[in-house]
Amino acid sequence: MSKKKVRTEYDKAFKLEAVKLSENSPQSVEDVAKDLGIAVSNLHRWRREYRNASTQAFPGKGHQPEQDEEVRRLRQEVATLKQERDILKKALGIFSTTK
Repeated sequence: MSKKKVRTEYDKAFKLEAVKLSENSPQSVEDVAKDLGIAVSNLHRWRREYRNASTQAFPGKGHQPEQDEEVRRLRQEVATLKQERDILKKALGIFSTTK
């Protein structure tokens, strides 16, 4: 029987603290990662994400950055408005024909 690896998920606060510790510590990134018990590649990726997104880094599972969420909401609204427009066009066509 093979054992499945359990994927450890870290919360936003832990990631932020790890990044700050690695940036402000005289230790190397590898040493900080070892002290925290995380993979060095994780810490490097978290640092890169933090540099690129800063306050919006690590949005969490299922959450999108603010701009992406706004784009998603607007696209959904456009689709709804198009449906309403098409229904009104059909209704206008039905009621405007006189026999």
